[in-house]
Amino acid sequence: MYVILPGMGMLVSLLLVKYVVRDNIGHGVTKVLVAVSKNESKIRSHNMWSSILTSSITIGMGGSVGAEAPIVYTGAAIGSNVARWMGMGHKEVTILLGCGAAGAIAGIFKAPLAGILFTLEILLFNISMSSMIPLLLSTVSATVVSYIFTGMASPFACELTTFSMKNIPAYIALGVICSGFSLYFNKTTMWLEDKAKQVRNPYVKWAVCAACLGMLIYLFPPLYGEGYGVLQDLLLGRTPALEGQTPLAFFMSKPVLIPVFFTLIIFVKVFSMTFTNAGGGVGGTFGPTLFIGGMVGFVVSRSINLLPMADAYSVPEANFVLVGMAGLMAGVMQAPMTAIFLIAEISGGYELLIPLIITSTISYGIAHAVDPYSIYTKRIASKGELLTHDSDQAVLTLLKVSDFLESDFKAVNIDASLGEFVDAVAHSNRNIFPVIDSRKRFQGFVALDDIRSDMFKRELYNKVHVYNFMQSAPDYIYNTDSMQEVMDKFEKTGAWNLPVVTMDRTYLGFVSKSKIFTAYRSRLQEVSHD
Repeated sequence: MYVILPGMGMLVSLLLVKYVVRDNIGHGVTKVLVAVSKNESKIRSHNMWSSILTSSITIGMGGSVGAEAPIVYTGAAIGSNVARWMGMGHKEVTILLGCGAAGAIAGIFKAPLAGILFTLEILLFNISMSSMIPLLLSTVSATVVSYIFTGMASPFACELTTFSMKNIPAYIALGVICSGFSLYFNKTTMWLEDKAKQVRNPYVKWAVCAACLGMLIYLFPPLYGEGYGVLQDLLLGRTPALEGQTPLAFFMSKPVLIPVFFTLIIFVKVFSMTFTNAGGGVGGTFGPTLFIGGMVGFVVSRSINLLPMADAYSVPEANFVLVGMAGLMAGVMQAPMTAIFLIAEISGGYELLIPLIITSTISYGIAHAVDPYSIYTKRIASKGELLTHDSDQAVLTLLKVSDFLESDFKAVNIDASLGEFVDAVAHSNRNIFPVIDSRKRFQGFVALDDIRSDMFKRELYNKVHVYNFMQSAPDYIYNTDSMQEVMDKFEKTGAWNLPVVTMDRTYLGFVSKSKIFTAYRSRLQEVSHD
């Protein structure tokens, strides 16, 4: 039965999204990041309930995803909509969006500091110290409410062992291994999602994904649901009992095969997560990241403890499970500070602070060197729409070609006579005249200085034509170009004005470098003040 339930949950979520919600609400954290990066921090009102409803059905029926990302999306939607209902400006809407997301993380894990760091590292990027006050109040309030309704206990009960200096080499090795699995997680997820998008029929996609997910859960029962129950067993030193639940239960009968079984789970968890989301389910990658990280920490520590020298050198498995969770989060999400303090807070103390820093920074450093983008930012960055901590880059991201398009230039046909061109000059207040053909495709331009000496020679009015004076543009700006590409073209050509065209070279207007600089300075001041 537990093999069928996840597929049914995916189907119900698919139908709700398709016929009731009628909006793509998957990839919650990414969608919040898109709202911020596009300078449009508005999330539809119905997303305050739709995300949490569909994710509850998906995960409650065994979908192999996490609830954290949908809850973050819900929290961000609440903050965004409250701000808009109160008539606040963009800056305040963005801050309250961040407060909602930070409060969601803080409430889930009872980790107020991690909630703030999550917002700073992943969502808002540039934020002033004055904006920290609402973030602090949001995360503390969410944590207190969580304490009231769920008690003071940590989300993960664990028995930690005091940190030992002799384990530092093992934590370094764990960081390196976590970086490798982080890259595997991101690249495999992206690859599977791209493959799934090629299946256009949603019901065919659901059937294939449901069958694949059911098979994986049948072989690897820990893939059912979020998997936090399995993590809890490992943190308490208990090996999950799988006898009678899977044909692969024999792996658990021999100590040397137990790490092998959990290594297989690490590799297939990415598939089960993607099958759940691609098949119509709604969930996030936050939970699976923690799950896989815990598995990696367990496999590394158990493998070390099975070595012949284990009597002289052993490592605490519960510690490694927690540190592995932080290591994979740092690599997958490119958020080492969030990873360090989240695990420190949910473990009930800072006894593991040194190994958390060692493993997380190594994992982040290697993963970032290979691929500078996280699971959340990869696709946004490929479109040139990603805000960063760099104020210059952030400003360029916020600017759009359409913001500077000047379309009041008098266009002339390439076959027009000099007399017709002089008439165009009389009705224009610009000194540049774009030249187009009969299909309105850009062919070049004529500068007023180039024709000034001949424009008063009436005997030439019917003898020479526009193409006799036309010069080619040093480059084109396409209406789909990012502002970084636009600035690169201005820098390369040294021009002060460049034509804007569509991909088939249909003329749209001109962009002026001076106008971009003026808007850039204005926006830079806004970003710096924010």
